[in-house]
Amino acid sequence: MIIQGYAALFGLADQMGDVVRAGAFGASLKRRAELLPMLVEHERRLIAGAWSDAIEDARGLFLRGEIRADQPGAARAKRLIARGIDGLSIGFVPVVTRRTPSGRVLEEIDLLEVSIVTHPMQPQARLTLAREVIRAVA
Repeated sequence: MIIQGYAALFGLADQMGDVVRAGAFGASLKRRAELLPMLVEHERRLIAGAWSDAIEDARGLFLRGEIRADQPGAARAKRLIARGIDGLSIGFVPVVTRRTPSGRVLEEIDLLEVSIVTHPMQPQARLTLAREVIRAVA
């Protein structure tokens, strides 16, 4: 199953008051040698697949990836999506932050994973596409 969407939107406060600044993921994405893990509800044991594309655009962090049937969290991820669950959430370590009266501005982030979640911390972080891929059997 191919899925895509925005895992973070720039300039919008999440439920904790954190705001991700444009460019915050740049250094982390450049350093990454392997595909970004796709988890279910931030559970390390529930790997559903991998994000093959992670791009910062004018709106936020856009991702495209594949839920792989051979992964332990794949069936659960597909069930959630089939039920209409479309939230995305970033697992990260803040590298450079600035405190504000309402929370933090995240200026640089070390991105560890992106999860499919029921309740995203940033309510606008959502899947925009989920489609099954049919492969020919050789």
